[in-house]
Amino acid sequence: MNESAIRNLIRSASAGLATVTEAPQLEAELLLAHCLNKPRSYLYTWPERVPDTNQCQRFQQQVQARQQGWPVAYLLGEREFMGLRLQVTPATLIPRPETELLVEQALLHLPVQAPARVLELGTGSGAIALAMAHVRPDLQITATDISGDALNMAQHNARQLGISTVNFLASDWFSALPAGMPFALIVANPPYIAAADPHLEQGDLRFEPQMALVSGADGLDAIRTIVQQAGRYLTPGGWLLFEHGFDQGPACCKLLQQAGYQAVDCLRDMAGLDRISLGQHFPLRQALQSAG
Repeated sequence: MNESAIRNLIRSASAGLATVTEAPQLEAELLLAHCLNKPRSYLYTWPERVPDTNQCQRFQQQVQARQQGWPVAYLLGEREFMGLRLQVTPATLIPRPETELLVEQALLHLPVQAPARVLELGTGSGAIALAMAHVRPDLQITATDISGDALNMAQHNARQLGISTVNFLASDWFSALPAGMPFALIVANPPYIAAADPHLEQGDLRFEPQMALVSGADGLDAIRTIVQQAGRYLTPGGWLLFEHGFDQGPACCKLLQQAGYQAVDCLRDMAGLDRISLGQHFPLRQALQSAG
């Protein structure tokens, strides 16, 4: 029996990964297929084949990195999001399934027949903006990020996907946006973890960019800024939607209500947890509410 045969490499790696993941065989297969530059089906078709020395060494390095906690997405250099294959690096957050709900809701809150202008704040890998553009090529989307490395990755992903309808802009939230160009919808997955949250020392969060995760003592600093300023950039009747932590729904809805947004709501993810808050912007009503 050759210990370096594909079948045995997977078996050995799966045993070594069993303490760090709930899916050790799947992750072992993904890492080995990546090192071989082959689809996973190749592993099942040729289980007795022996990779060359460099491929075996690279695989062992990948397995060791995973045992140390490195996210699989960073080791593979990619993550699928809403059917799109996106490249990711430690300069960007890893797109997560729950954020797909944010994209779905954003699309539902846009006019179906007419083109519309959309703003995404903190685009990271470009996942949200590119997923929306893929579904609705007629949308005029501006996607911002303060990180140059993140913007470079988002632009790279757009090129790889053949999407040219997203305009990427270096901006600290709204700071670089031109005046007089309101949006029908603003969407964001901002940092929303409290600075002292112990989860920052666990799992994938240990390796992701802290500036994209942490937002003040209660995790709401970025959300406060977005809620307070978004109205200046929304058309009358425009929508603001953003993702937040499972225990932040009531606080986020209160912020929206205090800022004068209408139709404020908090939506739950597939796990039944508060995940998205949204509100509709009516300048006149908000002005009257503030005056009253």
